[in-house]
Amino acid sequence: MLCQYITFKKKKRKEENLSRDKGSSRSRLLNGIMAEEPVNVNGFRELARQTLPKMYYDFFTGGAEDQYTLKENEEAFHRITIQPKILVDMSSIDLSTMVLGYSISMPVMIAPTSRHKLANPSGEIATARAASTCNTIMVLSISSTCTLEEVAACCNAVRFFQLCVYKRRDITAKLVQRAENNGYKAIVLTGDSPRHGRREADIKNKIIIQELKNVEGLLSTKIVTDKGSNLDALANQTRDPSFTWEDIGWLKSITKLPILIKGVLTHEDALKALEVGAAGIIVSNHGGRQLDYCPPTISVLEEVVHAVGGKVPVFLDGGVRRGTDIFKAMALGAQAVLVGRPVLYGLAAKGENGVRRVLEMLKEELELTMALSGCSNVKEITRSHVRTKHDWQLLSLL
Repeated sequence: MLCQYITFKKKKRKEENLSRDKGSSRSRLLNGIMAEEPVNVNGFRELARQTLPKMYYDFFTGGAEDQYTLKENEEAFHRITIQPKILVDMSSIDLSTMVLGYSISMPVMIAPTSRHKLANPSGEIATARAASTCNTIMVLSISSTCTLEEVAACCNAVRFFQLCVYKRRDITAKLVQRAENNGYKAIVLTGDSPRHGRREADIKNKIIIQELKNVEGLLSTKIVTDKGSNLDALANQTRDPSFTWEDIGWLKSITKLPILIKGVLTHEDALKALEVGAAGIIVSNHGGRQLDYCPPTISVLEEVVHAVGGKVPVFLDGGVRRGTDIFKAMALGAQAVLVGRPVLYGLAAKGENGVRRVLEMLKEELELTMALSGCSNVKEITRSHVRTKHDWQLLSLL
């Protein structure tokens, strides 16, 4: 009887363990599979949410004030439809793209975003290595948590350096010279940030950022504030709000590198960019983090493209989350897009491999979109492949 009882207890315990394992597997299946093995960029966002402290997740995902522009950057893509061409030979598809004379594997680059070490201890070095593996361009933020020298030394790749002009022009000049000496191929001048946008999540979370690695030893960034977050005070103490179009001549005088101007949203500013000799334009609203209620970037892309008239390349950032978004931007005239938050989600979730996978996902989605739309290379993506809300309104009048 005792042996039978022991055998019964062992059998029952084994059944309970199996049941618990099945329950655990089912729980992972129901609650975590998207996060464990993301199938799209939004899956990486969810995994980043689970991984990061709330303060850092909010810092990366948040926008200015009501976050209207932040939301519209994505929503505006949804209002554009794709018009496919059928019965086209799609046996070979080429996504390679030229940017300022450099060949990259796809029309997707990494936008400048700050403080990658808040997402992963390897910071911008991991991001740069992923960009190199995927043969694309990373734009390193001036507010990076790895120095521009460290990023330059970590891998062999084409990279650009993003610049906000400081009140102390000598510091700005030193940063530009360091970028040039370390092999950066272009300067991306951010023009939409004379002051820091009001990001209310950061204020509520009382996020304090002290580290600006690229200006260590050049500028004190120890800011004391009673406003919760020190980001506004830090930006306002360091950046030059008096910098204008006329000052770009000074910037051009201190470097041989081409200058791309980031933050253009209007026909008028596109023409000014041409007048000052910009090598390219990035249609951007700073990811909805600066001026709220300014237009989503995809909605003004065509206006800027028409103003430029093919004289310089036009790029776009803001709201790109799918290969279809990239396709739509290119159909409306962008030579390539830049992605910011998706890269940070991948970095937070899985480090360098996460960034690489995000880039691969976007490339795979774009390739499929091209195949189903009848485009065997990026040059075949034309205006006739999309219809905007304005197009539909015109068609309704016919």
